[in-house]
Amino acid sequence: MKTLMRAGVLSLSLAALAPAALAQTVSAPAPAAPAADSMFRATTLNLSGLGEVDVAPDMASINLGVQTEAPTAQAAMQANAQQMSRVMAALNRAGIEGRDIQTSNLNLNAQYDYVENQPPRLRGYQASNQVTVKVRDLSRLGAAVDATVNAGANQINSISFGLNDRSQAENQARQAAVRDLQAKAQLYAQATGYRVGRLVTLSEGTSYSAPQPPMPYMAMARAESMKDSTPVSGGELTVRVDISGLYELTR
Repeated sequence: MKTLMRAGVLSLSLAALAPAALAQTVSAPAPAAPAADSMFRATTLNLSGLGEVDVAPDMASINLGVQTEAPTAQAAMQANAQQMSRVMAALNRAGIEGRDIQTSNLNLNAQYDYVENQPPRLRGYQASNQVTVKVRDLSRLGAAVDATVNAGANQINSISFGLNDRSQAENQARQAAVRDLQAKAQLYAQATGYRVGRLVTLSEGTSYSAPQPPMPYMAMARAESMKDSTPVSGGELTVRVDISGLYELTR
């Protein structure tokens, strides 16, 4: 793993102390300043920082399915169900548990032939059943893909990678973000002749990014004729935490 730091957004607010109160013409005490006004009576820094951690994924999600056509809707759905049952069984044999297989799309559409100057002619029906498969062990990923293609899956739409447990990577990114924020606060305080007093507020956001190369269907469909399992590379995920903080400065 490697930790990266990048520059963030800065806004610097320097407010002069309020002038001395004018002499009172009556003996009644002056009203207390509103709490919200206290920020404007101090010098503050409003900064943002970020922390990034690159980590290898340990799980993947694949969207795949079966598409069939037949002269009638019933025949198209029946053929699709039979073919999809074989795909499900193949996934189970490849070590994928039922809790990690979820139906994501089910469609039945009429198919027409169009000829110029003639009404559309019904050719038949197309049934499509797609599932999202979570593979928790990446060593099983290539074998799982091959097994589904061999069993009749003819649609592989996408693959994405992730982490089974994101907490460790997130915490590392948080620490890096805090170091980035503190370094900026020290730098700007020194540059303006102040010292960092206290951290007033802190907020964060978390994101993940990983370039996902396209996975062409034809390359995947040829897997049934290959002796070796389909090679799939997970690359690295970038876990990023963005934070913002408000510091109070002192002389």
